[in-house]
Order: sequence, then structure tokens, then C-alpha cells
Amino acid sequence: MRTPEKNTLLIKQKARTLGFDHCGIAKAEQLTEDAYRLEQWLQQGMHGNMQYMENYFDKRIDPRLLVDGAQSVITLLLNYYPVQEQQPEAPKLAKYAYGRDYHDVIREKLNTLLADLRVEIGDIQGRGFVDSAPVLERSWAQRSGLGWIGKNGNLIHKQAGSFFFIATLIVDIPLVYDGPAADYCGSCTRCLDACPTGALVSPTVVDGSRCISYYTIELKDMLIPASMQGKFENWMFGCDICQDVCPWNRFSKPNTEFAPIPEVLNFTTSQWEEMTEEEFKRIFAKSPLKRSKYAGIRRNLKFLGRPE
Repeated sequence: MRTPEKNTLLIKQKARTLGFDHCGIAKAEQLTEDAYRLEQWLQQGMHGNMQYMENYFDKRIDPRLLVDGAQSVITLLLNYYPVQEQQPEAPKLAKYAYGRDYHDVIREKLNTLLADLRVEIGDIQGRGFVDSAPVLERSWAQRSGLGWIGKNGNLIHKQAGSFFFIATLIVDIPLVYDGPAADYCGSCTRCLDACPTGALVSPTVVDGSRCISYYTIELKDMLIPASMQGKFENWMFGCDICQDVCPWNRFSKPNTEFAPIPEVLNFTTSQWEEMTEEEFKRIFAKSPLKRSKYAGIRRNLKFLGRPE
């Protein structure tokens, strides 16, 4: 007979087999405190023009509205810290964008995990999510003991840092739940001090509308505000400053699953500038960079002070 204990052990074993680095589980329930913080964040306009953040508020704070009969929220971490880094003088890309689009990689793993569980356990109802649905991934990760929310707003794992993708699998079976993780940021303010645009307005509170990642990825306008001129520190797509300065990331270990696209590592500034749209579509067809599209990359390059 299957028990919550046996099923929990099975899930964590399967997660490791599929390549996930860490797995934690929490009871599916409404996130009351998170609901208040999210509401305040939205009311203050810190989401900028990311209007989708206003949608499905009730579902964001209660996983039981996403899966009928949901009882458990499984959170999985997948390390993406790269083996190699870019050329130092080239326009910078956030490390998560060095290789293949993580949505494709993780979605496949989640589908496999759920299918395997149905074979072993039986008729499980569940849904997997990776950055594509109204789920507060970091909150669930913290609740399931995988880390704490750092002052930079990222999930930090005590033994492995913060360079992780977070995936969520919501299921309708009871499991053994992990306890929440403690906060180990202490008095450190390195991330707050290092942010060049002042996006980290206070510990754990990120003004998304002032973040370099927001301007270089999420903002769809073809003009970046002139007030941000000179503050991007050569970041063309995303930004890792608040993670790079975090002391806990000294524990980050390279992951080979997201092998960098050669052009990401080797393109010089002039090669980025001279790249045609056809080349962009061919080289980055399976890359997160396609989210900004060719026009967005051109805009970002121009804003960094390079003529078209």
C-alpha cells in the first residue's frame, strides 16, 4: 500500500534521477502573508508595464485554484551556473540565458516526473509550472525548506547559492511536508549597495520597474528612459549584479546541462552589433534571448551607447 511517506521518498528519488538538484514539499494552502505583500507591491506600481502580474491574483496565492483537490506543492530547483563566462568586454547577458531555454528543458522534466508518478502511484491529478503561470515559486520554495528569500528578492540555498531555476508541481495527494527555511542574510547589504539603478528599494523588495532585467527583457517600448542612461554597466540582456555580489554564491557549482551557446561566450561587441536578424533567429532559436527578439537586442545595444 502506498503511503504519504513512500510517495514522498519516491518523488524525491525521481526528481534526483531527472537531474533536479533539490526537491522540497509543502502543504497546498492559501498564502495569506504573501497575498498582502503582492497586493502592496502591485499597488505601488513596482511591476511597471508587466500587466500580467495583476491577472489571476486569487490563483497566485492559492494553488488549490490551479489544481482541483490540490493537497501538496512540490518545488524543484535546477542549477544553471555556467561552466564558462563571456568575454569580459562584450555586452553582458544574465547567466540563465547562456544556453538552451529553460522552459523547454524543465517542462519536459516535469511531464516525465508526473507520468512516472502516475505509473508508480496511480491516478494523480497534477500540473507542472515553470515561470509560465500564476504561481509564487519562491514562496513555495521557502516554505518547503529549499532556501530563504534574500534581500535581493532571490531564493538562496545555504549550500548552493541562488543560480537556480525554480519549478513547481502541484498534486492532489497528501505527502510528508518539509519545514520552512531560516533566513541567513544577516546584516549583509552587498546586493542593496551594488544595484546601480536602485531597484532593491529595501530588503526583499524589488522595484521591478527600475530593474535592468525589466528594461532589457520585459519592457516592450522601443525607448528606454533617459534617466537610466549610464546605469546598466554593460548589461544587454538581464542582470546578475545582485547575485554576483552575494557571498552565498561562492558555493555555486557549474552545471553542464545548460551548456552555453558558443556565440554567447565568444561574440565580441562588434559581432553583436553586426548580427543580422536572420542570424539572430538561427543562432538563438532555442535561447531565452528570443524573448527580447532582434529588435529588443538592437535597442539594448543602442542604449548601452553603441550606434546602430
